[in-house]
Amino acid sequence: MIVGYTGGQGGRDALALGAAITRITGGELTVAVIYPPGSPGLAVEAQANLAHAAEELGDVPAEYLTYESRGTGRGLSVLASRIRADLIVVGSAEGGRRGRIEIGSTSSHLLHRSSEAVMLTPAHHVPADGPERLTLAYVHRPQCDEAVERIAQAALRLGIPLRLITLDLRTEDQGKLRDDLALAVRLAWETTGIEAESEVAEGHDVAAALETVEWAPGELLVCAASEDAEPHRVFLGELAMKALRASPCPVIVLPRGFA
Repeated sequence: MIVGYTGGQGGRDALALGAAITRITGGELTVAVIYPPGSPGLAVEAQANLAHAAEELGDVPAEYLTYESRGTGRGLSVLASRIRADLIVVGSAEGGRRGRIEIGSTSSHLLHRSSEAVMLTPAHHVPADGPERLTLAYVHRPQCDEAVERIAQAALRLGIPLRLITLDLRTEDQGKLRDDLALAVRLAWETTGIEAESEVAEGHDVAAALETVEWAPGELLVCAASEDAEPHRVFLGELAMKALRASPCPVIVLPRGFA
């Protein structure tokens, strides 16, 4: 995985989450600082930021890279492709609400163009010792059905529960929502043997609905890419973007056709 690091709180949050995931999965960690072209001073600052990141990680094995790019999101995408990363981890933009995700220019680019899965962490989030549950935001459409299979497999490998959540914003037939959710639970069982939990969260908007949901300390929320996404790229729809902003836990966004 590749962590987009900055010297601010968001960079430190992303670094801590990336290190935690590495310990759990045994994956390889790359820490990257992106700086704009034609800026020798910022290139030096980028190297200094990497040194700070190395101090924070301590004995956690990692590779450290600086990369010149006109945009941080674009630079992370290019680097992730070059090193064949599976996941890009970034923090919340500065100035956002504590415990929530604020979308900045870097995360906005990644959430609309990345070829790799993207993970965002809320401001000041402290990773738990390990993941306690994977929760998938479910809407009845092919992209989410594919995600059910992928996330069920991940939950099985990690030995943790899987939960499927559908939001009832009082604009659709609740009976149909529950029927669709039951089919998704069955899909998880048929593909992996996991008995997924299911929940319909009700509210007048996305934030209100998610406020009714209980979240474990080691929870991860997963969102599938929109049907409008290009093949093998991330693109979040309006509903999923609102869920991401309202989530109190880290959020993973899968590219379309994620394997």
